[in-house]
Amino acid sequence: MQEEILSRCQSFIENQDVDFIDLRYEIVKETAIKFESSAIKDVSSNTTDGYVVRVLNNGGLGITMVSKPEDIPWAINRAKEAAQVISGEADMSFADVPPVKDSIPVSLKIDPRNISLEDKLKLTKKYNDIMLEQPEISSTTVGYNEVFRQKFYVNSEGSEIFQELMTVSISGEAVATRGDLSQNIRVSIGGSTGMENLYNREDVFKKRAELVREMLGAEPVKSGTYTVLLNGSMTGLLAHEAFGHFSEADLIENNKSLRDKMQLDTKLGTENITIIADSTISGDLGIYKYDDEGVPVKKITLMDKGVLTGRLHSRKTAASFNEPITGHMVAEDYRYAPIIRMGTIFVQPGENSFEDLLSQVGNGLYICDAKGGQTTGGNFTFGAQYGYLIKDGKIGPMVRDINMMGNLFTTLENIGAVGDDFKLSERGGCGKGQTNIKSAHGGPHMIVKETVVGGV
Repeated sequence: MQEEILSRCQSFIENQDVDFIDLRYEIVKETAIKFESSAIKDVSSNTTDGYVVRVLNNGGLGITMVSKPEDIPWAINRAKEAAQVISGEADMSFADVPPVKDSIPVSLKIDPRNISLEDKLKLTKKYNDIMLEQPEISSTTVGYNEVFRQKFYVNSEGSEIFQELMTVSISGEAVATRGDLSQNIRVSIGGSTGMENLYNREDVFKKRAELVREMLGAEPVKSGTYTVLLNGSMTGLLAHEAFGHFSEADLIENNKSLRDKMQLDTKLGTENITIIADSTISGDLGIYKYDDEGVPVKKITLMDKGVLTGRLHSRKTAASFNEPITGHMVAEDYRYAPIIRMGTIFVQPGENSFEDLLSQVGNGLYICDAKGGQTTGGNFTFGAQYGYLIKDGKIGPMVRDINMMGNLFTTLENIGAVGDDFKLSERGGCGKGQTNIKSAHGGPHMIVKETVVGGV
């Protein structure tokens, strides 16, 4: 089937009088189950598909999306027209990439497609019930999500690529209530290699329910400036949100001040911090082989011991910056043109044990589990789900309602010791323009000095 589809796609773009044209066709199969407390709110399974055409001509780029193959000739003409309209204002080019012909079927240990919808519902219900059964848990929202993508890519340079991707997860949150006080905590398990990461995980859901109950007895953190110890989730959030987006070349391409500040070989942080983008890790959530421009993804050291050494590129930005192509143009699905996206990004582990890190903090704050955040320019505010006071190198009472604030460049200069542990997220997500469920992050425990923490 894949050869037939690739051949048909290639036939649409042959003999087009343009500098470059590519066509991406995707089939997306999604399964979703959702519980709200004990009630089933959604059980669905659907398959959709569509096409994205891009035309580069005379320095202009035109993009059109359609859902029916009979509309592709129209889409090509519209993309040509769009490219022509902006060709006088743009001078765009693509970095050279050797053409590729390849087929990458998905590799799964336990294929979700072989598991019945009834069994998936039972599994989701079991984990939901585990949390609901714990004392003081007032409500839950738990859902199963499965996305299987078959991607067909052809271009006028001769590339023909078939690639399959699978992500599965069970995730949600639990709310605990005591009197007028309520607290919530998130939970997620999953990955890209099939169902095996979803089985025998009862302890995860029970421990999360116990943690949120413990949060009911915690005091709100006192605002101030702390030396903080981040766990792997918070380290990953810092790498992704505060630093990683500035490594996406399209976000700084036309921002002169940031582009000047983020020149390669510039020292931005302490020698303790090394940040890697690597979507080639076998079994990791963010794994893929080719991006949506047909470019092989590469492992990139973005920062090496505090020195900026790499950047994430499309073919367009690689040409603009005159830097190596990296394979990081990714679209949410067939409804979107690709944009530069992080896959897996993480801080490289160091050599310090957890006990060593606590000792080096002395008195400070241990911040755990990312709760989202926002960035504006180089400034950020990140929420944490819970934390603990550190006194004399020992973990003390739990605290809650934690917000960590700072400036990226100041924070990089305040990175202290880095732990020897390592953990990547099992469920991804990034909302830059489009959702990217394969955007994973993580890292070791890490010390950040002079960190402003909002509280009471």
